[in-house]
Amino acid sequence: MLDFLPLYVLGGILLGLYFLFLRPRRGGKDAPPLVLNSPALPGPLGMAFEFGKSPVKMIRRCYDLYGGVFTVPLGPKRLTMLVGPDYQQVFFKANDDTLSQNEVYNFMKWVFGPGVVYDATRKNRQSQFQSITSGMRVTSLKSYVSKIERETRVYLKEHFVGDEGEIDLFKALSELTILTASRCLHGDDVREKLFKEVSELYHDLDQGLTPLTVFWPNAPTENHRRRDKARKEMVKLFSKVIAERRENPNKTDGLDLLQNFIDIKYKDGTIITDEQVTGLLISLLFAGQHTSCITSTWTSLFIANDPSIMQRIFQEQDKVLKRDGDLSYDHLSNMELLHNCMREALRLCPPLILLIRLAMVDVPVKTADKTYIIPKGDMVGIAPSVGMRLGDVFKNPDLFDPDRFGEGREEHKIPYAYMGFGGGMHSCMGQNFAFVQVKTILSILFREFEIERIAPKMPEINYEAMVVGPKGDCRVRYKKRKC
Repeated sequence: MLDFLPLYVLGGILLGLYFLFLRPRRGGKDAPPLVLNSPALPGPLGMAFEFGKSPVKMIRRCYDLYGGVFTVPLGPKRLTMLVGPDYQQVFFKANDDTLSQNEVYNFMKWVFGPGVVYDATRKNRQSQFQSITSGMRVTSLKSYVSKIERETRVYLKEHFVGDEGEIDLFKALSELTILTASRCLHGDDVREKLFKEVSELYHDLDQGLTPLTVFWPNAPTENHRRRDKARKEMVKLFSKVIAERRENPNKTDGLDLLQNFIDIKYKDGTIITDEQVTGLLISLLFAGQHTSCITSTWTSLFIANDPSIMQRIFQEQDKVLKRDGDLSYDHLSNMELLHNCMREALRLCPPLILLIRLAMVDVPVKTADKTYIIPKGDMVGIAPSVGMRLGDVFKNPDLFDPDRFGEGREEHKIPYAYMGFGGGMHSCMGQNFAFVQVKTILSILFREFEIERIAPKMPEINYEAMVVGPKGDCRVRYKKRKC
């Protein structure tokens, strides 16, 4: 049809499309430098293409050229990046009135449901977060250790067959992560009676979060259809559990997060709905499942990649706890090397490569040369995958070196340099649970087995995924440790 249009009409249409969808919004005379020189294609289209292909590589390229504050056009929108501790602090120190999460992540409503987290009113969201924080207190964390240990030992017995063999570590730790999370977060009744149904519905919810979801969350796709159906089924499933618990409050130990959510009463006196309880459980599974399984996989692979570190891990385990002893929270607290290995894996391979907010007001950022003004309406982002690999912040930044966190070095103590669990007022509320979960699983694994990577080299980082994990062969050979 376009063949029959006069050339000037076609040109006008293309120009109109450019101004409507591609031409970057002007930021003002004091705005950060606007990057338009992509090696992929000239202009905004090239920047969008480069960003879509590999945001981490693009951000690193722009940082090398422009420094720690620059703006990237993404169609008619602007994304201003802050790279380096001095600029990342602006991001982490800002409150929601300055840099807001809700407008950026509101597409998650289609996964979590209405009235949950980013779709909740500020006061209701505070109540929800307070409940999560309460469920992560030390008393609860101490009770989770024995539950995670029991699940881990059963799984190892069933899947690590014989004294030696091969296993896909990423797959195994993904399964073990959701098993242990269900036991701690959902409670014994859900884990023992409904786990199969919950895990299948979670799979459909997970597959319903795609790059398209970010821009068109209710697009008529098969993944979205299955996601919406799964969420409704999940609400039905947990509504029965919630009703049973309310009728028989003494059936549980009261330490799982499901019970915490059931007990939420908002400040205006209203009781949380079953749909909102379910949405909070889904949000925690999303937050923890990918992060913990990816972090435990990378931590294990990095340890196995360096025989000297693996021997030190064995020595630490044998020193802190005999291999046939029961784990406790205090034991985990004394596993400094394992803790630092997990930190270092998160530094090198953070599951979330971008954290983004929306500027609700003009935001000043002071550099050595001048003060930039990020204009209201800009998206503002940090890139942990770039910021935690800066050579002037972390020595030998591409090397796995857990000792960088130890006494005498403590590179993570540079303010706003380490972002393994975010930072500031929106730092990850589940980070203490993640440390307990991953360290418990890996403590048992390394007390029982030696592992060796099968592939000739470490897997690549899959920057194409929504949540970034290992890409490639994650199989290991395992061998029972001798007493």
